Amino acid sequence: MRQSNLVWVVLAVLIAGPLAAADTYKIDGVHSAAIFRIKHMNTSYSYGRFNDISGKIVNDAANPAAGSVEIEIKADSIDTHNANRDGHLKSPDFLNAKQFPVITFKSKEIKKAGDAFEVTGDFTLHGVTKPVTTKVVHTGTGKNPKGGELIGFETTFTIKRSDYGMSFMLEGASDEIQITFAVEAVKE
Repeated sequence: MRQSNLVWVVLAVLIAGPLAAADTYKIDGVHSAAIFRIKHMNTSYSYGRFNDISGKIVNDAANPAAGSVEIEIKADSIDTHNANRDGHLKSPDFLNAKQFPVITFKSKEIKKAGDAFEVTGDFTLHGVTKPVTTKVVHTGTGKNPKGGELIGFETTFTIKRSDYGMSFMLEGASDEIQITFAVEAVKE
């Protein structure tokens, strides 16, 4: 590169300021949700949620591939609005929450996909890890009244519980489970 071109590049960087770095956000468990839907007796859908969700998002708006997502859910925080059913879902018949206390997602690749992102990562449930690719939508940004910048994302994807070693009662509760993660996170 000629010296005059180098001078212009240095001046452009100085004027524009440092290159933007990726921002790290902590998932706000109070304003985030992990919701699931499963078909019961091939008739109607039952819904539930997990009440203990945490994790972090590294967001680089200029370079999505430099970002990452990590989500952790406590399996025993399952809530279907029925204590007896919740107890059964925590048992070895389903989640086996004592042996497998956390459900996790860790991204491996993030790509821009139109107005959304395509995120590929490892989803671990019931002690089994499988790759999942899902479309993630940026739902908004804002300011936290307590201070800090907020960011939100949402995704919905489907898994087969038998792929994760949960085959109890497949004839009564469908193999397919639809999962929605709706997260709000605050900049660290």
